[in-house]
Amino acid sequence: MDISYDYYRIFYYVAKLGNLSLAAKQLVNSQPNLTRAIKNLESQLGCPLFIRTNRGMKLTSDGEKLYAHVRIAFEHIEAGEAEITGSNGTHNGTVFVASSEVALRCLLLPILKEYRLLHPGVRIRISNHSTPQAITALKEGIADLAVVTTPISHCASLVEQSLMKIREVPVCSPALGDFNGRKVPLAELQNYSLISLSAATKSFEFYSAFFAKHGLLYQPDIEASTADQILPMVEADLGIGFVPEQFLSKSDSLTVIDLQEEIPYRSICLVKRKEQALSLAARALEQMILDARS
Repeated sequence: MDISYDYYRIFYYVAKLGNLSLAAKQLVNSQPNLTRAIKNLESQLGCPLFIRTNRGMKLTSDGEKLYAHVRIAFEHIEAGEAEITGSNGTHNGTVFVASSEVALRCLLLPILKEYRLLHPGVRIRISNHSTPQAITALKEGIADLAVVTTPISHCASLVEQSLMKIREVPVCSPALGDFNGRKVPLAELQNYSLISLSAATKSFEFYSAFFAKHGLLYQPDIEASTADQILPMVEADLGIGFVPEQFLSKSDSLTVIDLQEEIPYRSICLVKRKEQALSLAARALEQMILDARS
């Protein structure tokens, strides 16, 4: 079976970008040429690889199987070419990191500052994702690395490395109630409005499990879109929220509630695909993140 390398290269970029026009731009080619190559590849393999939709090109089940192998091959090829030519070295290129907000504030920001000073020519793209969204971006090949907060749904195709532990605490405004100087039972918090991230986040899953462990139902009254929104809502007397200790400052006029029950530590983890071949720029950032482990 004589299938051209170019066919697979075109298949790889169309599958990765999910869009013919974007793939054509990336490959400096025309859409008709890409369409012809995909049709020839499908004909030679004897199965459809894409479903053409209004939103772009979606892989079929056979296409997904093929892409799982082709992606690995092309990532290694591109990384090898970049290492030899220096076209994507540590002096230029782009690194995409999918990060949860907590991971960004508690760990990544000083690392990115140092990385930027060392490699000013490298473009850094940071996405503000929930942990599930960041993992999805990684699986789909959009992100080079993910730095996220546990809990994480484990996947055989990914490898995780713990970087640091974080402790979260419940906080409220002084106007909400008198919690100072005593141990507060978790059940008492249910007498107040609770502020939480959405049910689609791992933070919601974490606190649902924590409350359930103590025979309680976690039913937040107010939903925040991002972790950064929780503190302003707490300061506005809207309720009690759980935030990392690193989010608090001495100037905050907030009450940290001393719970009787101990909230388990969470971890910030570095996640990447097992078979992923990183560019030199991405490898340099990965090493700096690992060096910052505590």
